[in-house]
Formats: sequence, C-alpha cells, structure tokens
Amino acid sequence: MLLGLDVPPIDELTHWPAFAFKGSELFALNKVGLIYLLAMAFTLMIFIIGGSKKQLVPHGIQNVAEVGIEFVRDQVVMQTMGTDGLVFLPYLTVLFFFIFFSNIFEIIPYFQFPANARFAMPMLLALITYVIFNVVGIAKQGPLTYLKNSVVPSGVPKAILPLVVIIELVSHFLVRPFSLMVRLFANMLAGHLILATFSVICTAVFKPSILAIILPFSFGLLFALTGFEILVSFLQAFIFTILTAVYIGGSMHPEH
Repeated sequence: MLLGLDVPPIDELTHWPAFAFKGSELFALNKVGLIYLLAMAFTLMIFIIGGSKKQLVPHGIQNVAEVGIEFVRDQVVMQTMGTDGLVFLPYLTVLFFFIFFSNIFEIIPYFQFPANARFAMPMLLALITYVIFNVVGIAKQGPLTYLKNSVVPSGVPKAILPLVVIIELVSHFLVRPFSLMVRLFANMLAGHLILATFSVICTAVFKPSILAIILPFSFGLLFALTGFEILVSFLQAFIFTILTAVYIGGSMHPEH
C-alpha cells in the first residue's frame, strides 16, 4: 500500500478461479476459458454468417469477413508464400481472428483480460505452427532434404559449418516455436499489467485528496494506453499469423 494505492500482485492479476457447473468439477470453467470460447464463437460467427450472405455489395458481417480474408490473403499469404500458399488461407485467416478476439477482451468491461496473457494457448498455437511447417517441409522436400536445407545454409565455409549447423538446428526446431509463444504471451501480459497499474492509480486518485490534481493526467494516460492496447492486440495477431506463414513458406520454398 503506497499513498493509498493498493497494487495487486501479478498472480492475482493472472489467476482466475474456476466456476464449476452444478454437481460436476469435470466441466469447471474460468474466465480465460470463457474468453477462448467466445473468441472461437465470434470467429465462427463472422465466417458462417458472412459466408451465408451473397450480396454483391457487402455490408455488416459479410463486409468484415471479406475484408479480413482479403487482408490475410494480400498482406500475409501473398507476401510470404505466393499463390502456392493460398491453400493455407482459411487456417491463417481463422488464426488471425481467433488471436485478435482472444486479445481484445483486455478492454472489454467485466472481462478486462487478454486470454493470451496465459501461456497455454500461445504454446498450443505455436506447436500447431511447428507441426504444420515441418510436415509441409517433409512433404515438399522429403525428410533428408528438408533437414539438410533447414540446418545447412549454402555458402558457409567448412571450417565453421559444424557450429552453424548446431545454431541452425536449435534455431529452426527449438527457437521458432518458443519465440512464437513467448512473443504473444509476454506482450499481452505486459500490456495487461500496465493497464491494471494505471487503473489502480485512477481509482486511488478518484476521491477527495491532494492526489486528485493528477486525475486528468492519469485518466488521459489510461485512455491512451487502452487505445494502444487495441493496436497491440491487432499487431500481435498479425505478427503471429505472418510468422506462421513465413515458416510455412520457408518449408515450401527452401531456396527463399
């Protein structure tokens, strides 16, 4: 407690007790799980409802679905994989929207938590990406050629080749999924902690005291940070999606 500020510990900000359905602990669900279910439902709703409409001039959910597909196609798939990667467009589009919706709950009243600030789902999504790009690489190149192209860069002097092979092996097969997971998890957790801290400050100064003179500054900064976190939610979904496409594209076209 400092100057009336009761800043909760990190574990209190990231741990949500489960609420169970009557008579069964098997189906217990906490806020994080609920956010993921809602993110999945919103993602499905956009494409099911949007896909069912056949209007020549799209509007509403159909417009959101078409803009989302075009964005992922033009800014992700075509930039990293070319036309060969269009087969992965449905997965990458769903991945982008699911991550975005999971993140954006950070600013939704009552929820006020980005589900990806817990590392389980980022880890699962990173492992799915890991499996996909390795399976694609083996299918396109064959297991031995894929392994060789992954860990033996062309033009490396033989004197340092063993060291380079070790570095590339660790980078390709260990660092990639780990960095995907940590990047998403750490950025969303950091943003959540910052917003929680400034929310506590605003709450503390919103009462008759000398601290009230900094309320406009604190509230303005909190408002700005909330807008920034909306941008971060979008960017982290985009970064995770485009890196997934880059890894798959590298497995499809090793010469690049």
